[in-house]
Amino acid sequence: MRMYSARPGGHRFRPVVDRLPASMAGTVTLVAGGALALGLGWLGELHSGWFAYVAYTGLAALAGGFSRPAAAPAIGMAAWLCCNAFAEHRHAELGWAGPAPEAGHLALFTTAALLLSLPAALPRRAVRVEHLSLPGRRQRRLG
Repeated sequence: MRMYSARPGGHRFRPVVDRLPASMAGTVTLVAGGALALGLGWLGELHSGWFAYVAYTGLAALAGGFSRPAAAPAIGMAAWLCCNAFAEHRHAELGWAGPAPEAGHLALFTTAALLLSLPAALPRRAVRVEHLSLPGRRQRRLG
């Protein structure tokens, strides 16, 4: 089991973080989208407008940062469902404004989730403990 890893060419070591799979990321986004709708309602911003779109785009990006890149479509769909049902049309009703606007909103949420999940998908190299030298211990020459 690897405890720490580093990116190739990087000098900082960081703990290995397991990313959420698509099903769990979609579920987390749906629950967080409902909580965000409560917060937007408390602020009086529960209507179709730029503030709600920015809030749900931020939610999709945040969920994408903790998820695998393959989970981006599930995150985008969950964010779109919550934004459409609670912010645009209110009262948990899904409405349809046409294929172009709805596809644009879905693409925005999915792209935000994908962009923040991609850096975590870069390959990492494992730190090999047998090559680390301990202070106060003499190194053996192998040759």
